[in-house]
Amino acid sequence: MLMICDDGAKLESPAELDAKPDHVAWMRDLDERDMSRGRYLMRPPAEAKTVRVRDGKELVSDGPFAETKEWVAGVELIECADLDEAIAIASAHEAAGRYPIEIRPYWED
Repeated sequence: MLMICDDGAKLESPAELDAKPDHVAWMRDLDERDMSRGRYLMRPPAEAKTVRVRDGKELVSDGPFAETKEWVAGVELIECADLDEAIAIASAHEAAGRYPIEIRPYWED
């Protein structure tokens, strides 16, 4: 999974991202190579809720769990042959020059 980060300084809607040629080319490349397994653009952290259960009580707070400058703006599930291929794909994302992209394997059944 690629977790694409942003600082939220300029929030872009799905339509605005779809108008960015570099972004569209990156997604099209993944699709043509049949590597994409799902992609999701996240809403801003101000719209998030964090849920915890402590001593049997549900606690719901506004915002994300971590207070950080950068936040996960979107995720891309990809299928790669190995870590080197995942790094190459993340490096080609148009946001990689501005923000970190975390690569994290996920558990499969």
